[in-house]
Amino acid sequence: MQHHKRGRKLGREKGQRVALLRSLARSLVLKDGITTTVAKAKELRPFIERLITTSKQNSLASRRLVTTRMGGSTEVSKKLHEIAVERYAKRAGGYTRITRLGRVGKRVGESARIELIK
Repeated sequence: MQHHKRGRKLGREKGQRVALLRSLARSLVLKDGITTTVAKAKELRPFIERLITTSKQNSLASRRLVTTRMGGSTEVSKKLHEIAVERYAKRAGGYTRITRLGRVGKRVGESARIELIK
């Protein structure tokens, strides 16, 4: 039974899952929005929102923490700190939105539902 088990496995082992979340978060920050499956979008949301909350502090410690969580990507950390200070200064949470794409949002071949996360 899966009582009190947090997070989705996404059909991957832990290292692959962490790499996938980092890659999705990196793309989301650099492109300001990505399309992905429902499960990946729902798993990405808490990961990226924790990073944004941390980067709102705009200190050296927060920069180092965000850079470490993003796998050493300094350009993503820099952009995330710039965005967080400007865009989310007065907001206490709920930085991302997941939008369903309807009938258009079905992947060809396997018909997986696709969503837009901004």
